[in-house]
Formats: sequence, structure tokens, C-alpha cells
Amino acid sequence: MKFRSILTRLSAVALLAAACEPHVLGVPGAAASIEVTPNVTLAIGGTQQFAAIGRDAEGVVTTIVPVWSASAGGTINGTGLFTAGNTTGVFTNNVTATANGLSGSATVTVVAGALATITVTPNPDTTLINATQQFVAVGRDAGNNIVPITPTWTVINGGGAINSTGLFTAGTVANTFTNTVRATNGAISGTATVVVAAGPLATIVVSPNPDTLDVLATQLFTAVGRDAGNNIVPITPVWSVTNGGGSIAVNGLFTAGNVANTFTNTVRATTGAVFGSATVVIQPVITPPFVPLGNAEFHGILAGTQVTCITGGFIDADIGVSPGNTLTGFGPCSFSGTTNLANAVAAQAQLDLTAAYDSLAGLACPPANAIVADLGGTTLPAGVYCSAIGINVTGPLTLNGGGDPDAVFVFQAGSSLTTAGDIILIGGAQAKNVYWQVGSSATLGTASQWQGNILALTSITLVDAATLNGRALARNGGVSLGSNNTITLP
Repeated sequence: MKFRSILTRLSAVALLAAACEPHVLGVPGAAASIEVTPNVTLAIGGTQQFAAIGRDAEGVVTTIVPVWSASAGGTINGTGLFTAGNTTGVFTNNVTATANGLSGSATVTVVAGALATITVTPNPDTTLINATQQFVAVGRDAGNNIVPITPTWTVINGGGAINSTGLFTAGTVANTFTNTVRATNGAISGTATVVVAAGPLATIVVSPNPDTLDVLATQLFTAVGRDAGNNIVPITPVWSVTNGGGSIAVNGLFTAGNVANTFTNTVRATTGAVFGSATVVIQPVITPPFVPLGNAEFHGILAGTQVTCITGGFIDADIGVSPGNTLTGFGPCSFSGTTNLANAVAAQAQLDLTAAYDSLAGLACPPANAIVADLGGTTLPAGVYCSAIGINVTGPLTLNGGGDPDAVFVFQAGSSLTTAGDIILIGGAQAKNVYWQVGSSATLGTASQWQGNILALTSITLVDAATLNGRALARNGGVSLGSNNTITLP
């Protein structure tokens, strides 16, 4: 009985001690672990409130005051509010709560955000006409992370066409088409510029074609290369003459021969395997008639009003004035012939001059011989050449007789003749067969070395050191010489 009583007392003490333990009384023990929730997936820039739960050794929730940290994937504040960064990926156990020497973690997966931009490549792209180019469109979010897209492709500024997969086919017009290829996904789009370049050389066009020339005349030909789309392709052609008719220089300057005929496709411009041709028609020269000058032939100078000379001039011929009679400056200037001042010889010379002037003015001028530019630097065969206005010669003008000593050259000036160059005679051409019919006045520039008979309606002036192998014949006005001029009969 006594032993049983002792056991009863011990059991009571154990029950009392057990009743005094905290968890038995409803009070948790010290934290033994921390659990962080939730494991979450966020878009870039998204937020998540995390929670940290402390538990004691028996798993009972206990109060903790955690310190929050984020090792990657974004940032977290002191209350556990996490903000995802701009880098996508799985960030294992990156969010950590620490308290009382314990810690717990959660995993965050950051995925791409909403589509922000579309980049189209290549940009810019250069492609030949009719060629193709595959374009690619890449979508990205605000953090530059790739966002899968299936864009709609369009061409908005010309240059070609594009299919649903982004395969662009260039057109036939060479140009720069700015921001023309567009990829669109919803409200977002991106563009690329296309430069369509001329394709390989397909044709060469030589001009003029056909060209009509007098024998021994010249013509500068040009060659233009184009691709299959008719866009110009720069070329440096090799020039040749394939069917006769003349010769051609490396720059395309053709010189006609002395045989009149039609030379089909004779001028050729070649680049690689491509060439173009032009036909040349060489027409016979219609030689103008020799025009007699009558009594005017013996005069180096014939004027209507007066003749003046400053100094150093020499006239190796007669001098005539009619109806005027003034002769000034002889000496110091001099002459070798006789003077006919308002006499019958001078009067008849003026009548003969008028007849010759009218004959020259009445000669037909072929349309091809119309003068449209300064004659300096050119070579002309015998014939009649005309200008409705003045004739200017700056630099040398070469007259080619083509081997005929009787070849005649006639120049009809509607108004003036002004020179700053020389006349060069080749191929048998002679100064006596060269006529300058001038509708108003003629001026031979300083040191100009001139050839031929000048028949002027009004006046003629020789500036200092100008020389004339021919005649200065003025109908109504005067003839004026400067210093050191010479006139010699041809």
C-alpha cells in the first residue's frame, strides 16, 4: 500500500510539470525554421508580396521579424515586396528572409513582358533590281528581352514586294526606299530601308543614231548603259568603227572619211560582252561656187565712209573708200598699192562688193551646217555654214579642203563676227576661197591670225597685232586698224 501511494504521488508531479511546458500551455517555442512563400512567376517589372513564416521545433508558427534580401532577378524592400528586373530567367532561392540566425528562400521566375519594339533586319539592305532578300523581325519587351511574334509584312514606300514570311523581291526602279519594309504585330511595328541598285549591264545605247555628216566632219558620240529595268549603269566603253565610214577616238569623237555613203551600225561602244551601235550617213559636200569680187578684188581694204590706222600697220594692197573719202593714219601706217578715194574705181568696187555680198547671203545653208556654238576648237570641211545671229571663234578653227585646192568655205553671220582665235588651213584649203559674210560688223581680236575675205554690211575692226590674209571689205561703214596690223592679199 505504501509503494502504491508513492507512485501515485510521482505521477501527479509529472502531470503538473507537463502542464507547465509552453507549447502545452499554447505558447510556441523559439523559431527553428523559416518558410518563404510563394515561389512565383512574374513578368519583368511585375511585383509580388512575399511572406516569411517562422516555426519552432514542433512546427508551431512563431513570431519573427525577418530581414529581406534578393540575390538576383529584381529588388525587394523591407516589407518583402519584390519587383522583377529586366532580365528573364529562373532565379532559384533568390528571395531570402533572415531572422534570429535562420533563413528561408523562395524562387522567382522572370518572363518577358509585353511587346515594346520590333527590329527588322537587315537595315539598310542593298539589293539589285529583281533580286530577293529575306527580312527578319525580332520583338522585344521594355527590358530588351525577346518576345515571340508572328508579324504581318508589308511594303509601304515602294521598291518591291514582300510575302507573308518576309521574303522581299526588289522592283525594277533603282532608288533608296526609306523605311519601306514593315513588320507589324498588334500596335507595334518596325521598318527597314531598302536601296535598290541597278543590275548588271544589259544594253548600251549610242547616240546620235543615225547621224548625218559631211565628209571629213566630226561628231562626238555618247554611250549610255542600262540594266534590265532601264536604270542607268555607269560605263567606260571601248569605241570602235566596225563597218567603215571614218575613224573614232577613245572618247567617242568620230571623224568622217571622204566617201559618201550610209554606214550601218558602224560606230560601236563596247563594255564586256555588251555593245551598242549607231549608223553614220556621210553626205557629199555641196561645194559653194567661187564668188568673184570684181574691182573689190584688188583692195586689201574697202570702206564706205573712212579708213583709220593708229600705228605700225601695213596693207600690202590697194585701199579704197566710197562714197566717203577719208583716209587717216597713213603714215605712220603704210600700204603698197594705190588709194581710190571717192573715185570711179572705188565706186565700182563698192558695186561689185554689194553683188558679191548678196550672192554669198543667198547661198543655201544645209540644216546640218547651222552654227549653234563657238567655232573655236573645231574642224570643218568645205561648205556653207550659217548663224541667224553672230559667229564667235575663240581658239583655233581648222578648215579642211579635203585635198581640193578649189574648196570653198562660206560663213554667213546674221549679225556680227567676233574672233579671239586663229584660222588654220589644211588639206589644200586656201584663204582666197574663204568668205565671211557679216550682217553687221566684224572685229578681229588682239593678235588674231585670220584668213579669208570679210564682207561686212557695216564696219570692220582689227585690234592690235591682228593679221588678215585676205580682204577687209566694208559696205556702209569704216575700217579701223589699231597698232601693228597687217593685211595681205591671199
